[in-house]
Amino acid sequence: MAVIDLFDDFAAALVPGRALAGLDLGEKTIGVAVSDRMLSVASPLQTIRRRKFGLDAESLLGIVRAREIGGLVLGLPRNMDGSEGPRCQSTRAFARNLTQLTDLPIGFWDERLSTVAAERALLAADTSRRRRAEVIDHVAAGVILQGALDRLAVIRRQGA
Repeated sequence: MAVIDLFDDFAAALVPGRALAGLDLGEKTIGVAVSDRMLSVASPLQTIRRRKFGLDAESLLGIVRAREIGGLVLGLPRNMDGSEGPRCQSTRAFARNLTQLTDLPIGFWDERLSTVAAERALLAADTSRRRRAEVIDHVAAGVILQGALDRLAVIRRQGA
């Protein structure tokens, strides 16, 4: 399977009954969140400390296998004006490289302000500064994945 740019096309490529994983790719970490099999709720899972692509992919694909994931949603860090800068190019390159190692459909979700939303949620939960630093990346992945799941629900309603 290739990287799928249009989210509606990504939705059509998904196998029913399989969970999704959402990724927040940073320079130093990869936040990982997973959905339930009904594709309704995203749950932050863990943060992978980045090393080399091969090791990062191995960690990620281990999660994919263990949780029987049916697709990957990568947060696409667009600029506030909607344009794509170097971080988007890096995310797209990561996705292309990952297609060499898995047949899963890989799609993108606009992640603008996902970290801000995650930070606000953690502050509202009165999370300590130290704990926020530990969990922010996978909580942001949860925000990204939940946005994608909400869009999938709309697509399913329109198709029904």
